[in-house]
Amino acid sequence: MQEQLYQEAVALLKQLIETPSFSKEEDQTAALIIAYLEKHSIPIKRLGNNIIAKNKFFDPAKPTLLLNSHHDTVKPNPKYTLDPFKAIEKDGKLYGLGSNDAGGCLVSLIATFVYYYAKENLKYNVMLVASAEEEISGYNGIEAAVNILPPIDFAIVGEPTMLQMAVAERGLMVLDCTAHGKAGHAARNEGENAIIKAIKDIEWFHSYRFEKVSPLLGDSRMTCTVIETENKQHNVVPSSCKYVVDVRLNELYSFEEILDAIRKNVSSEVKPRSTRLRSTSISMDHPIVQAGIAMGKTTYGSPTTSDKALMPFPGLKMGPGDSARSHTADEFIYLDEIKGGIKDYIEIVGRVI
Repeated sequence: MQEQLYQEAVALLKQLIETPSFSKEEDQTAALIIAYLEKHSIPIKRLGNNIIAKNKFFDPAKPTLLLNSHHDTVKPNPKYTLDPFKAIEKDGKLYGLGSNDAGGCLVSLIATFVYYYAKENLKYNVMLVASAEEEISGYNGIEAAVNILPPIDFAIVGEPTMLQMAVAERGLMVLDCTAHGKAGHAARNEGENAIIKAIKDIEWFHSYRFEKVSPLLGDSRMTCTVIETENKQHNVVPSSCKYVVDVRLNELYSFEEILDAIRKNVSSEVKPRSTRLRSTSISMDHPIVQAGIAMGKTTYGSPTTSDKALMPFPGLKMGPGDSARSHTADEFIYLDEIKGGIKDYIEIVGRVI
């Protein structure tokens, strides 16, 4: 059965690659996923572009495992030499936009769901969500889907991790900061230069180190990535200077703790765009982690943020492919990685449910 599921998974992934599915525009790939599940006589629920399914013998009295990955993609890297919307199979690789992030994970998890769909006497229910808007952390993606799901006990989130276990991942908070000064004429040494105030605060962001260091994720990091003023001419001292700070926190800090420290140390006005994408971790003692360890898998902390940040229950991030290939030109996944993904997902789930 696994060989058949593998062949079907590759065929589905080729269809997905050749169907544009930028965030908020995933309606056509949603239709492909629905058609595949319906071919297996699996009823689905659609919420926007999120596709939701549950196993045939779903029992509300049992705990529930969620299998999740996303079917939206970023826009093609401008340095593509191949057609990003053409699935090209060559030298054991499948090229195309979204093949690695996260098409290989998605079709492998769909195959795993199909494998367990009609099995009886499982200890856990199994649910599938093929979600939208992951690449932009959109409100109409997994966050909306979770709101209508039954209680979930834990999840496997499909992202390219070379099939190792990401048991923690950094949170992300983007800050819009404004340093305020006073306008004046540069020739007369007037005003109060907001750039100078901003530089002082930016230097603090650059050099400050938070005390708690995670064994999985290391320290929490803050990086200034954008700076601008309202000036359109050279001879005006700017009254304000705006800059953006990218904050990546480890699992030992909350956004509130980070914000409190920042506001005590900088004079700039600081406004977070969102505090939704929190750092997450799953206990090393959790059955799904122990199952992976028994299979010989390693654990690590992921520097990237995924939909796991929007799940109010434990999640393990794991999947075929390599995160280093994500969003790159001529993106690809090895066909053997998909085959291995299906095999390992089925095994790790089977050890728990």
